[in-house]
Amino acid sequence: PPSEPSVSVTASIAVATSDNARQRRKIAALEEKLQVLEAGRMVKQKYSNYFMSQGRAIRRLVILFDNIEDLINENDRRCDIGDDEDLEETIDQYRLQMGFITLNNVLPWFHRKASDTEEYDNYVQMLKKLRQGADSARGDDTSKLKSLVADWVNREFKPNPPVDYEDKHSRGFVNDACGKLLCPTELDWNNPIVRAGIRDRADGYIVTEMSFPTFLYEKYTADQDHLEEGLFKSPILVQAFKSIFTSPSSAKEIDGEGDGANIIENNRRAKRELFGRKVKTHLRFALSAVTSWRSVDGDFDYVQFWRIIVDFFEKAPGRLAQRKVERLLAWWTRKVFGTSRRAELTDAAKSSMSVNALARQRAQEED
Repeated sequence: PPSEPSVSVTASIAVATSDNARQRRKIAALEEKLQVLEAGRMVKQKYSNYFMSQGRAIRRLVILFDNIEDLINENDRRCDIGDDEDLEETIDQYRLQMGFITLNNVLPWFHRKASDTEEYDNYVQMLKKLRQGADSARGDDTSKLKSLVADWVNREFKPNPPVDYEDKHSRGFVNDACGKLLCPTELDWNNPIVRAGIRDRADGYIVTEMSFPTFLYEKYTADQDHLEEGLFKSPILVQAFKSIFTSPSSAKEIDGEGDGANIIENNRRAKRELFGRKVKTHLRFALSAVTSWRSVDGDFDYVQFWRIIVDFFEKAPGRLAQRKVERLLAWWTRKVFGTSRRAELTDAAKSSMSVNALARQRAQEED
């Protein structure tokens, strides 16, 4: 039989179109792909910004020094042990676990995200962004206090020369005003022998975290027989707290009580965690001559100082001590945020107010 004619592989059956039309379609396809990529990038950036903003709360409300991973690892360790075994823990392990619990109270979504094993890479990125946000907030707070503390000290103590707003080398014990606030309560800064001993780090004058600095006390002095009296009530401490947790302008008014609504009473999480535990550490750093954030300043360990303060609030030795802590927290609530008096209004007082009076008048007109 006759063979079928062969078809050349090079023969084209394409319908001719213009070059411009083809190029436009290619460009449109590439633009569509670019839009998809940009949308994905925007979503990723949105989540990154969210985690960083959420992370800012960690150094303020949860932990000042420990890593988030350490909190997670401690909770995992306890889960691995199970309920059937006796749990032996060190004080550091207890603190980490309390930090993990607080972390989940402050960031309620964290536990669900951290338990998503299918998206481990996203989990790692989440922790990275939380760390960045946490450390960024700590840096912002220390930078903010750097100039504010100089202003507060200069106004109240009027040192000569005044505390430099920028140069931290002029602070610390070389400055009489800063030295007075940093001086251990058991020593008298007005004594020239004490001042010289502290500056020379002589025996008997070594300043460590085991001594409460005078800046923690209400009148910058302590009764050695009643060391709890006035503790954590100093004006400069209230100013530091307000500047970080409310606004720098609010720190100018510290004599009376706060004039806002009682926010703390409506926020149990804040009530437990906000009251200046981190601020005390930052304020000590701002008064010192240390120029960059670190955990140790000479003989003074900031990590241990932080833990001493946390233990004061969270590990009261008995009921009487716990009641004193609660009264101190109530004092801070009033001092910073004020107290709402709405509950004190009588029905008669409410009925005479213009809103209720207008309602009665409008109802009477209908009658």
